[in-house]
Amino acid sequence: MFLFKQGSRNAFNNLREERKFKQNYHRLFKARLPHLDTVDNVMRVLPEAVLEELKHKLVQILLTKKVWHNQRLFGKYFVIAVDATGVANFKEKHCEQCLHQTSKKGKVSYFHQVLEAKLITASGFCISLMTEWIENPETNYKKQDCERKAFVRLAERLKKAYPRLPICLTADSLYPSEGFFETCKVYDWRYILTFKEGTIPTLAQKAEAMEKDSPQRKTDLSVVGKKHIEEFYSWANGLNYKGYKINWLECWETVATPEDKELKISRFVHLTNLEAIEAENVAILSHNGRMRWKIENEGFNEQKNSGFEMSHKYSRVNYLAMKNYYQCLQIAHLFTQLMILNSRFQARLHGKTTRKHLWLLMIASLLLEKLCSKKLKQYTEQKIQIRFLT
Repeated sequence: MFLFKQGSRNAFNNLREERKFKQNYHRLFKARLPHLDTVDNVMRVLPEAVLEELKHKLVQILLTKKVWHNQRLFGKYFVIAVDATGVANFKEKHCEQCLHQTSKKGKVSYFHQVLEAKLITASGFCISLMTEWIENPETNYKKQDCERKAFVRLAERLKKAYPRLPICLTADSLYPSEGFFETCKVYDWRYILTFKEGTIPTLAQKAEAMEKDSPQRKTDLSVVGKKHIEEFYSWANGLNYKGYKINWLECWETVATPEDKELKISRFVHLTNLEAIEAENVAILSHNGRMRWKIENEGFNEQKNSGFEMSHKYSRVNYLAMKNYYQCLQIAHLFTQLMILNSRFQARLHGKTTRKHLWLLMIASLLLEKLCSKKLKQYTEQKIQIRFLT
């Protein structure tokens, strides 16, 4: 359902009723195609840890095969973006774990959110490593669950699942705090965090004072297509915040194009505990910090608006089923990225041919053609080398 981007159980059931589709499914997977109502019955009782463990094993295989090793930061660290997103909204209370919010007019809305740790790369990969639901306890509570509380739980599970993985976290301006810095120190993680005015005022003051006393600056000029880009960097190393040594990085980016009447000016500020910032690595650190947006674009936006329909209520009444559908979506998104981010698939994207069109052809072949069992056997027995984008 998710791989074919059907968007609902009913839509996939319509495919299931097509005779050729059902026959081709059996030829491919050597199994009967179940009705999605039957699948839903399984999702309602399947422990959520089962699919999380399956996802973990799939990622471990890819890590073992060093699929993303050439895209590590400084040839060592895997960049992991952490962020939360909404999954479902309800007018009435969905379950005991529902989060709730009251508007100024007194209207109460109920919703579910999830915190994700996703491995991101410059080539476009955005892979779910760990999922932590932001949910209220079933018993009485004084304060609702929140993203920061969920991060503590996610970090503990992430370290247990990937104890030796060299990790560099990237996250938004919610995360700079004593608790986050302590977690990274205990787990020996690195980080590049977005910093906004007012987050830690004392740290900003120290950075400004140090930058005035001993300024360290660099300017980069580049041309990307029609864009002329100027990046002005300044930084300060070894700032002390409650015993934690933190480096400060600021970038003013000016983008000019022939069509624009006004220059586009952006300011990026990041905090990091990576190696001391120097002229040689300042651009790399800044660009990796800005890669945090990939969890929003290649991650959440892709899963909500490109056929996966993450916000669709695949199970309206059962919270456990909703969690399991979400994990299936993450696994399907992993398979999809392995499909589209390799050189064989990219070679077919010539002219105005789109990914959406190629996906449509794939479904059409299962609906209208008869797959040859002999050819399928040849494909499965044949060794094929797949190279991914870098």
